[in-house]
Amino acid sequence: MTIAEQLHSTVTLDELLQAKDRRAARQNTWLQSYQQPLISLTLVTPGPVKDSALYRRSMRAAVEACNGLLSTHGWNTLAHQVFWFDTGPEALWSVDHAGAELKAATVALEQSHRIGRLWDIDVISPGDGIIGRDSLGRAGRHCLLCDQPAHACSRSRRHPLEQVVEKIEDMLDAYFCAK
Repeated sequence: MTIAEQLHSTVTLDELLQAKDRRAARQNTWLQSYQQPLISLTLVTPGPVKDSALYRRSMRAAVEACNGLLSTHGWNTLAHQVFWFDTGPEALWSVDHAGAELKAATVALEQSHRIGRLWDIDVISPGDGIIGRDSLGRAGRHCLLCDQPAHACSRSRRHPLEQVVEKIEDMLDAYFCAK
Protein backbone atom coordinates (compact mmCIF):
# COMPACT_ATOMS: atom_id res chain seq x y z
CA MET A 1 0.00 0.00 0.00
CA THR A 2 1.33 3.45 -0.79
CA ILE A 3 0.48 6.93 0.33
CA ALA A 4 -0.83 7.53 -3.18
CA GLU A 5 -3.79 5.33 -2.17
CA GLN A 6 -5.22 8.30 -0.33
CA LEU A 7 -8.63 8.63 1.20
CA HIS A 8 -8.96 12.34 0.55
CA SER A 9 -7.51 14.94 -1.75
CA THR A 10 -4.35 16.85 -1.09
CA VAL A 11 -4.46 19.78 1.30
CA THR A 12 -3.21 23.31 0.80
CA LEU A 13 -0.83 25.25 2.99
CA ASP A 14 -3.72 27.48 4.08
CA GLU A 15 -5.74 24.41 5.14
CA LEU A 16 -2.74 23.12 7.11
CA LEU A 17 -2.29 26.45 8.88
CA GLN A 18 -5.99 26.56 9.75
CA ALA A 19 -5.80 23.00 11.09
CA LYS A 20 -2.80 23.95 13.22
CA ASP A 21 -4.75 26.90 14.66
CA ARG A 22 -7.76 24.66 15.40
CA ARG A 23 -5.46 22.10 17.08
CA ALA A 24 -3.92 24.82 19.27
CA ALA A 25 -7.40 26.05 20.25
CA ARG A 26 -8.50 22.48 21.04
CA GLN A 27 -5.35 21.96 23.14
CA ASN A 28 -6.00 25.18 25.06
CA THR A 29 -9.60 24.17 25.71
CA TRP A 30 -8.47 20.80 27.08
CA LEU A 31 -5.75 22.39 29.21
CA GLN A 32 -8.28 24.81 30.71
CA SER A 33 -10.94 22.13 31.19
CA TYR A 34 -8.77 19.47 32.81
CA GLN A 35 -5.91 21.53 34.30
CA GLN A 36 -3.54 18.60 33.65
CA PRO A 37 -0.77 17.89 31.14
CA LEU A 38 -1.84 17.04 27.64
CA ILE A 39 -0.37 14.57 25.18
CA SER A 40 -0.94 15.70 21.60
CA LEU A 41 -0.17 13.19 18.86
CA THR A 42 0.16 13.85 15.14
CA LEU A 43 2.07 12.10 12.38
CA VAL A 44 5.17 13.09 10.45
CA THR A 45 3.62 13.50 6.99
CA PRO A 46 5.61 15.77 4.69
CA GLY A 47 3.94 16.92 1.51
CA PRO A 48 0.34 17.70 0.58
CA VAL A 49 -1.17 14.27 1.36
CA LYS A 50 -1.99 14.03 5.06
CA ASP A 51 -4.67 11.36 5.10
CA SER A 52 -4.26 7.91 3.56
CA ALA A 53 -5.05 4.34 4.51
CA LEU A 54 -1.38 3.84 5.39
CA TYR A 55 -1.26 6.97 7.55
CA ARG A 56 -4.44 5.88 9.32
CA ARG A 57 -2.83 2.52 10.12
CA SER A 58 0.18 4.38 11.49
CA MET A 59 -2.07 6.54 13.66
CA ARG A 60 -3.91 3.50 14.99
CA ALA A 61 -0.55 1.94 15.91
CA ALA A 62 0.54 5.19 17.58
CA VAL A 63 -2.69 5.49 19.59
CA GLU A 64 -2.40 1.85 20.66
CA ALA A 65 1.24 2.41 21.72
CA CYS A 66 0.37 5.57 23.68
CA ASN A 67 -2.56 3.87 25.39
CA GLY A 68 -0.26 0.97 26.28
CA LEU A 69 2.36 3.35 27.67
CA LEU A 70 -0.19 5.09 29.90
CA SER A 71 -1.65 1.77 31.03
CA THR A 72 1.77 0.23 31.76
CA HIS A 73 2.68 3.16 34.00
CA GLY A 74 -0.77 3.26 35.60
CA TRP A 75 -1.19 6.93 34.70
CA ASN A 76 -4.77 8.15 34.94
CA THR A 77 -6.25 9.36 31.65
CA LEU A 78 -8.91 11.99 32.27
CA ALA A 79 -9.95 12.30 28.62
CA HIS A 80 -8.88 10.88 25.28
CA GLN A 81 -10.04 11.53 21.74
CA VAL A 82 -8.85 10.74 18.21
CA PHE A 83 -9.71 13.05 15.30
CA TRP A 84 -9.64 11.92 11.66
CA PHE A 85 -9.19 15.05 9.54
CA ASP A 86 -8.29 15.54 5.87
CA THR A 87 -5.33 17.52 7.22
CA GLY A 88 -4.11 14.44 9.08
CA PRO A 89 -5.17 12.47 12.14
CA GLU A 90 -4.69 13.91 15.62
CA ALA A 91 -5.15 12.50 19.11
CA LEU A 92 -5.29 14.07 22.56
CA TRP A 93 -4.98 12.67 26.06
CA SER A 94 -5.40 14.62 29.28
CA VAL A 95 -3.29 12.80 31.86
CA ASP A 96 -3.16 13.26 35.61
CA HIS A 97 0.63 13.03 35.86
CA ALA A 98 3.73 15.25 35.78
CA GLY A 99 4.39 16.65 32.32
CA ALA A 100 8.17 16.16 32.37
CA GLU A 101 7.79 12.46 33.17
CA LEU A 102 5.16 12.11 30.44
CA LYS A 103 7.53 13.74 27.96
CA ALA A 104 10.43 11.47 28.95
CA ALA A 105 8.19 8.43 28.46
CA THR A 106 6.82 9.60 25.10
CA VAL A 107 10.32 10.41 23.80
CA ALA A 108 11.40 6.92 24.82
CA LEU A 109 8.37 5.51 23.01
CA GLU A 110 9.15 7.47 19.83
CA GLN A 111 12.72 6.20 19.95
CA SER A 112 11.98 2.56 20.78
CA HIS A 113 8.99 1.79 18.56
CA ARG A 114 9.83 0.66 15.01
CA ILE A 115 7.71 3.44 13.48
CA GLY A 116 7.84 5.82 16.45
CA ARG A 117 10.05 8.18 14.46
CA LEU A 118 7.01 8.87 12.30
CA TRP A 119 4.97 10.07 15.26
CA ASP A 120 5.09 13.58 16.68
CA ILE A 121 4.13 13.35 20.34
CA ASP A 122 4.00 16.67 22.15
CA VAL A 123 3.43 17.11 25.87
CA ILE A 124 1.91 20.39 26.98
CA SER A 125 1.68 21.47 30.60
CA PRO A 126 -1.03 23.90 31.78
CA GLY A 127 1.51 26.27 33.35
CA ASP A 128 4.63 25.67 31.31
CA GLY A 129 3.42 25.12 27.75
CA ILE A 130 5.15 22.65 25.46
CA ILE A 131 7.74 20.50 27.18
CA GLY A 132 10.55 20.04 24.68
CA ARG A 133 13.18 17.36 24.34
CA ASP A 134 15.80 19.97 25.21
CA SER A 135 14.26 20.43 28.68
CA LEU A 136 15.10 16.76 29.28
CA GLY A 137 18.64 17.18 27.95
CA ARG A 138 17.72 15.25 24.79
CA ALA A 139 18.83 16.16 21.30
CA GLY A 140 16.27 16.97 18.64
CA ARG A 141 15.19 14.46 16.05
CA HIS A 142 17.52 13.43 13.25
CA CYS A 143 16.54 13.49 9.60
CA LEU A 144 14.98 10.30 8.25
CA LEU A 145 17.58 10.22 5.47
CA CYS A 146 20.79 11.51 7.06
CA ASP A 147 22.34 12.26 10.45
CA GLN A 148 21.61 15.99 10.35
CA PRO A 149 18.99 17.62 12.60
CA ALA A 150 15.55 17.02 11.07
CA HIS A 151 14.50 20.67 11.32
CA ALA A 152 17.61 21.78 9.39
CA CYS A 153 17.00 19.34 6.54
CA SER A 154 13.33 20.21 6.43
CA ARG A 155 13.92 23.96 6.46
CA SER A 156 16.63 23.83 3.77
CA ARG A 157 14.74 21.21 1.72
CA ARG A 158 17.99 19.25 1.58
CA HIS A 159 16.21 16.12 0.35
CA PRO A 160 13.57 15.91 -2.40
CA LEU A 161 10.05 15.48 -0.99
CA GLU A 162 9.56 12.31 -3.04
CA GLN A 163 12.63 10.77 -1.38
CA VAL A 164 11.36 11.57 2.13
CA VAL A 165 7.85 10.26 1.37
CA GLU A 166 9.34 7.09 -0.12
CA LYS A 167 11.38 6.54 3.06
CA ILE A 168 8.24 6.95 5.20
CA GLU A 169 6.27 4.56 2.96
CA ASP A 170 9.09 2.00 3.14
CA MET A 171 9.20 2.21 6.95
CA LEU A 172 5.43 1.82 7.25
CA ASP A 173 5.21 -0.96 4.66
CA ALA A 174 8.03 -2.88 6.39
CA TYR A 175 6.35 -2.49 9.79
CA PHE A 176 2.86 -3.53 8.69
CA CYS A 177 4.10 -6.39 6.47
CA ALA A 178 6.04 -7.81 9.43
CA LYS A 179 2.96 -7.81 11.70
